[in-house]
Amino acid sequence: MSERKRLLIIDDDPEFVAGIKAILTRAKYEVDTAYNPKDGWAALKSKDYDLLLLDIMMGRGAEGVMIARKLNKDPKLRNLPVLIITGIREQIAFLFPGQAVHPHFVPVDELVEKPVEPKLLLEKVESLLKAAEERKAKAK
Repeated sequence: MSERKRLLIIDDDPEFVAGIKAILTRAKYEVDTAYNPKDGWAALKSKDYDLLLLDIMMGRGAEGVMIARKLNKDPKLRNLPVLIITGIREQIAFLFPGQAVHPHFVPVDELVEKPVEPKLLLEKVESLLKAAEERKAKAK
């Protein structure tokens, strides 16, 4: 990495965010946090990020889905890679067998379940950042 990549975590669980942030910071990423969708959206609109780590279940329900859908509609943000980190399977007994239920259900690049192992987290982040760089290089 030539320059430090800037990541944003939007999740309403402060303890989980602290743990994930510590892992990512140790790996030399610059990490910002937001603890609700409103603050997260404001952060996305005010700074440039290389990757978004997003929880699905926040606030009154699946507010993370709304963030992901808003991203997809925003020309400036639609190419931002999104890693969903969620406990959604246990919360709604929903299975994610590696594929979205419907390709347009929620536009994300990867989904991992809480609790996430640090090694897996770093592998997913690195993979998504690399893929984004490759897309940018091809677009030039």
